[in-house]
Amino acid sequence: MLAGLTTVSLWDQRLQRAAHLAKSYAFAAEILDFYREVASFQRSLFNLLESSEYASAEGPDRLPDDWDSFVLLPRFQPLLQIAEKKGPQPLAQQARELSDAGPERWGQVVNQFWEPTDEVRESHADDFFALALLQPYAEYLSRRARSWANYTPAVCPFCSRRPVLGILRPEGDGAKRSLLCSLCFTEWEYRRIVCPACDEKSVEQLPIYTASDFEHIRVEACDTCKTYIKTIDLTKDGRAVPIVDELAAIPLSLWAQEKGYSKLQANLLGT
Repeated sequence: MLAGLTTVSLWDQRLQRAAHLAKSYAFAAEILDFYREVASFQRSLFNLLESSEYASAEGPDRLPDDWDSFVLLPRFQPLLQIAEKKGPQPLAQQARELSDAGPERWGQVVNQFWEPTDEVRESHADDFFALALLQPYAEYLSRRARSWANYTPAVCPFCSRRPVLGILRPEGDGAKRSLLCSLCFTEWEYRRIVCPACDEKSVEQLPIYTASDFEHIRVEACDTCKTYIKTIDLTKDGRAVPIVDELAAIPLSLWAQEKGYSKLQANLLGT
């Protein structure tokens, strides 16, 4: 958790930042407006867990082996309704098909996504629905866990998922790097000059790309494994909310893909 900020303010920051960036970046307005709808849904689920003082049976320091279908599955239909009414056309069509399929299929969608792995897994068309439902649940549980000092692997210490982005935070006269989990949003420190996909450490193989429209966001690529991750530099824009700013930087993802790089881990909206 970010020190000094309450859970409520973190959710409010995400929503407010999305609204601000939607006005600043016309090309990202549609995706950010939809994100606000989804984030509002996620906030309500998170707050429900928090207000009920929900606790996992497995204890606070690891993600449960099984997701709580009793708590989460009834929220799947409202998520489908949001996607059908507010989502882009392909996602809206998927939502209609899932709605017709019913709860048994919804459970299958979540199950196929849930199993934690540090291996690259192929994305599925229904991943958005599983991730949108599971993120606030996993984030709530992760924020009750212990701190992760001296943890060095490139996968999340809480749920073993791959990072969705990097963060540079001020430290002394420079900046320290951390990674942010794609599922539970656990943040852990990570070495500056190393590829989180293949452990490449040669500076010559780890190019960094920036664009004038996103001075606080950089594409950190690897010419050994041809992956990339976007890193939000809070030393250049302390107002940035990494989860949201990464979503807005669509042109950087398109540019990286044109150069032959594959993203280490897709974000909530698959970009």
